[in-house]
Amino acid sequence: MSQADSISAALAAAPVVPLVDSGDPDQAVATARALLEGGLAVQEVVLRRPGALDAMRSMAQRRADIGEGLIVGAGTVLTLEQAKAVHKAGAEFIVSPGLLDEIVHYCMDEGLPVFPGTATASEVQRAHALGLRAVKFFPASLAGGVPMLKALSSVFSAMRFMPTGGISAANLHEYLALPGVIACGGSWLTPREVIAAGDYDAVTGLAREAVAIARAARD
Repeated sequence: MSQADSISAALAAAPVVPLVDSGDPDQAVATARALLEGGLAVQEVVLRRPGALDAMRSMAQRRADIGEGLIVGAGTVLTLEQAKAVHKAGAEFIVSPGLLDEIVHYCMDEGLPVFPGTATASEVQRAHALGLRAVKFFPASLAGGVPMLKALSSVFSAMRFMPTGGISAANLHEYLALPGVIACGGSWLTPREVIAAGDYDAVTGLAREAVAIARAARD
């Protein structure tokens, strides 16, 4: 099974991608384990702080310790150099806030699933022309939310979307009810204050809640 197929299968089972925002390897591993225990296998480590690359690398190297089925990706990838670095560090997919051709070309050449950010019809059309059939929709709530996704899906029927930005347990079901949405990403599953306090049981609880919402929306 290819990496893209593995990710698709995992997202079909639990279409939610939590964002792990940590520069501490041990903290990131503990967070990953808590999320996986809650049923979320596909996890995105965002490169927003010093040490994030090391945190992602640690998660990738300690998959066996964290739990079976974990898929580790890198988010907030802004440059080709970052894409190469996270790939070398073990990232199994890449997410960017915007659409940069050179990152897409690199990932496609390497067989590395990539989800560049799009917010307009022109960007989605550009992604389609590059050969992509799944993209991030960001920032979801500010870019038109569910109505915008309905409009884009009606035109780009071959495209699938991963909305991120402004999504929470309160509106998750609205996005996942759309046929064109493959998954939703979000940081509400990993609150900074909860992680800082080491309350990983709470993280597991948030993950389980998201899985339950997702199943109800898809049913």
